[in-house]
Amino acid sequence: MKRTDKINYYLDIAETVCKRSTCLRRLYGAIIVLNDEIIATGYNGAPRGRANCVDLGKCLRDEMHIPSGQRYELCRSVHAEANAIISAARKDCIGATLYLAGLNAKTGEILTDTTSCSMCRRMIINAGIEKVISRVGPDEYTITEVSDWVKEDDSLYMDHI
Repeated sequence: MKRTDKINYYLDIAETVCKRSTCLRRLYGAIIVLNDEIIATGYNGAPRGRANCVDLGKCLRDEMHIPSGQRYELCRSVHAEANAIISAARKDCIGATLYLAGLNAKTGEILTDTTSCSMCRRMIINAGIEKVISRVGPDEYTITEVSDWVKEDDSLYMDHI
C-alpha cells in the first residue's frame, strides 16, 4: 500500500469535513493546520440556529439562476474558510496553512475550480494564514501563498460587480 503524502492527507480530511456541508450547490470543507496539528475545521452552512438549505429543500440563488461566485449576499451559508477561522484563535492561525476541498452537491464530484471568494480571502489575510492549498482533482491541488493575494488586491478590480 502506498502511503498518502501529507498534503493529500490534509485535503482528504478537508474533503471529509465538506460532507457536513448543508448547501444544495457546492459542499466545501476547510481545515487550518499549524505545525502539523489541526487547529480548526469548517464547512459551509447556515449560521447556528438558522434553517439550512438542505432542511428548507431550496436554494434562493438556484431559484434565481445566479451563477456560482456571484451574489453571495443572497446565500444563507457561512463559507467553510470563515467557519474554520471563527473556530480558531488568531495566534494559532498566524503562519498556518488552510486546506480547502469542494464537491458538487448534486454529483459528489470533486470541484476542479476550488478557490476562496474575495470575502474569504480578506479573512484569510487578516487571520495571518500563510498558505492555502486547494484540491482540484483526486490527488491534484494548487498552492497559493496568501502574500500573493495581498499583492494582487482583487478588491481594486471589482468594477464588474
